[in-house]
Amino acid sequence: MAASAGVRKTTPVTSPSLLSSRRVRRPRRVAVLSIHTSPLDQPGTGDAGGMNVYVVETAKRLAESGTEVEIFTRATSSDLAPVVQMAPGVLVRHVTAGPFEGLNKQDLPGQLCAVTAGVLRAEASRPEGWFDLIHSHYWLSGQVGWLAAERWNVPLVHSMHTMAKVKNRDLSAGDTPEPALRVIGEEQVVAVADRLIANTDDEAHELVDLYGAERDRVDVVHPGVDLDFFTPGSRSAARRRHGVADDAVVLLFVGRIQPLKAPDVLVKAAAEMVAADPALRDRLKVVICGGPSGSGLERPTSLMDLASQLGIDDLVRFEPPSDRGALAEWFRAADVTVVPSHSESFGLVAVESQACGTPVVAAAVGGLRTAVADHVSGLLVDTHHPRDFAAAISSIVRQPRLREELSHGAHMHAASFGWAATTAGLLNSYAAAMTNAAPLTLTAQRP
Repeated sequence: MAASAGVRKTTPVTSPSLLSSRRVRRPRRVAVLSIHTSPLDQPGTGDAGGMNVYVVETAKRLAESGTEVEIFTRATSSDLAPVVQMAPGVLVRHVTAGPFEGLNKQDLPGQLCAVTAGVLRAEASRPEGWFDLIHSHYWLSGQVGWLAAERWNVPLVHSMHTMAKVKNRDLSAGDTPEPALRVIGEEQVVAVADRLIANTDDEAHELVDLYGAERDRVDVVHPGVDLDFFTPGSRSAARRRHGVADDAVVLLFVGRIQPLKAPDVLVKAAAEMVAADPALRDRLKVVICGGPSGSGLERPTSLMDLASQLGIDDLVRFEPPSDRGALAEWFRAADVTVVPSHSESFGLVAVESQACGTPVVAAAVGGLRTAVADHVSGLLVDTHHPRDFAAAISSIVRQPRLREELSHGAHMHAASFGWAATTAGLLNSYAAAMTNAAPLTLTAQRP
């Protein structure tokens, strides 16, 4: 393992300091494991979200830089081709494990043996040493990566994306806690991974403090945003395309509809705003872009029911998960994007909105404290009380000059989160893993 002090922030592999300290090994081929959700799925519903975007964008850029990528994911339909070329140098391989449909994420631990067998079988058909490294995403993939890394004698790099102990600590009222099975599984993956990728400094410290990760194995690599695609544009034109009045006050939520993401906080905040200023009812439009997911599937109409109970169902517009073209237009159309999550490892939606020049009002939790620069690119709210969110949102929509300042700050802040920097950081972490990898053992567990 590497022996640097403190939580390590990565630098590009071409950095002179890195080149002078050790010989850099660049992976020829990387096996990426995204078992529970496919990079081909539409983000915003089911289990597809920011992690899917992360896997897609980094895979494409790794391939462009000369590292081939093969992404392994569980097949969820018999209609899927066994192998799909997602981009030049990037393959998606569908592993058959369990029933194609009707299997949710909570049932997947029972299929990890079958998934692992499929992954190992695919590599066995290739020449020995085909992959130089495994990068697993989420704990289920980490369990598969643990076994594959030992079998192939290659290093394992792991990204948690979300952590059970953090989610349970910040659990919203009435939500279902993560099971002990997941906690134990995460602890095992943390113990055996050669490198751990954290999205932010906060996440890095949580890995150390809550999971006992060794500080010198944790690399902080911020996720990115496609700065060539998510750009400022005409708000009027975007509103015309989505059928929104030019003088409307548009509040936008983008993401999976589940208690963790707290879209109910926005709906309640909108009701507070209308109660405080009844004249706002004629102009206010709350846009919820996403689909039910996770524990939200237990009550798929709960948000609609809430809006009706609060008497603002005529102000709330539900949109299905959008492709990124439509999503960028929604960001441009909005006055404010609201991200009230109870827990967030980063907050990709917040950065995409800011890249389009739309300020964000977000909960001051987890990675959102990094994704949003308070009073520069948006406002952070220390509570989840709807009245506090209503006050923050109102302060922006009622003060055009403040919104203009935050809009400028939003675009500038987002500019520091390009995918090129993310990819460079990953390559540096891969180099460290390949240089310092120690043999893995199936009996290795955290005491």
